[in-house]
Amino acid sequence: MKLSDFSALTFDCYGTLIDWESGMVAGLRPLTDRIAARDGVAPDRNAILEAHARQESTHQRQTPAKVYSDLLACVYRRLAEEWNVAVSWDEALTYGASVEHWPAFPDSAEALAYLKQHFRLVILSNVDNASFAHSNAKLGVDFDAIYTAEDVGSYKPDAANFDYMMVQLESLGIGKSDILHTAESMFHDHAPANRHGLKNCWIYRRHADEGFGATMHPGDMPSYDFRFNSMADMVAAHKAEMAAG
Repeated sequence: MKLSDFSALTFDCYGTLIDWESGMVAGLRPLTDRIAARDGVAPDRNAILEAHARQESTHQRQTPAKVYSDLLACVYRRLAEEWNVAVSWDEALTYGASVEHWPAFPDSAEALAYLKQHFRLVILSNVDNASFAHSNAKLGVDFDAIYTAEDVGSYKPDAANFDYMMVQLESLGIGKSDILHTAESMFHDHAPANRHGLKNCWIYRRHADEGFGATMHPGDMPSYDFRFNSMADMVAAHKAEMAAG
């Protein structure tokens, strides 16, 4: 199997193309700074991300139609309560809007510009459309289709998100065998991709770290067809295929 066997790459965005973990840690600093001032030490990065994953996943399950920016505000308030820190709702709303400031990984824009020459590029993301528009500006590419949780009314790993994407892609002449689903999260993306019979590519951004960070543990590890530690590595592999003919 080769990357060039596919004509469409369907991407998760956050954790794969956008460095949401750094964005989360920065956005939660008003909370963690207060904890440090009170206790003399703040939670470490992975502890922060794991707490966020738990609260975010709970809210996505319980309120699947809630717009992501509003959901993030609820996550912020629940984390403040969990960590015994007083916050205002305005502060929570500020965090809800913080996706605008989450940075792209350094290799994302250049990799997407290259891949656009060889594949149709599609986003399947757990955010709202306004938040993704800010991220899209950082990524600098015109995606062939963009499907968000706001469009579907549910959040990955719900099957409805993948069902929606595949129905929509059929209308663009893209079938299951054309698709390589490309993502970091085992929980949000690779497990449901396995269940839908999609070929998949793991962008293992956390290869030098422990645990699953801002995503929940997937349980049994899903299978994957390709693995790269970065988008730059994926591009290098495709270029090697092209050179080999």
